[in-house]
Amino acid sequence: MTTTKAKTTDPRLDRSQATEWSSWFEALSDPTRVLILNLLAVESKPLTVGEITEQLDVGQSTVSHHLAKLAQVRFVTVQRTGTSSHWAINQACIEGFPSAVDVIMGRASR
Repeated sequence: MTTTKAKTTDPRLDRSQATEWSSWFEALSDPTRVLILNLLAVESKPLTVGEITEQLDVGQSTVSHHLAKLAQVRFVTVQRTGTSSHWAINQACIEGFPSAVDVIMGRASR
């Protein structure tokens, strides 16, 4: 008689997933990037770099630099129209972040 074990999900992360998720935490390691994300989330609409700069105590080039970092990890998206760029929260990525934390901490499986 052959018995089969029920498949269990391995709660350990693989290297690829760990690398991706560590980049998320790295992107959040700067308070200006956290403020930008919070502003975009609270405003609930795309904003230009100028609009973000008006509401934060940092220069336009600094905001652009931080938006580029946030875009690299897909926390924000940009829609270019002519010479304007409108930045917004990437809802899919932001919604997945709490789940990623649960998996990392062993509270949920992948």
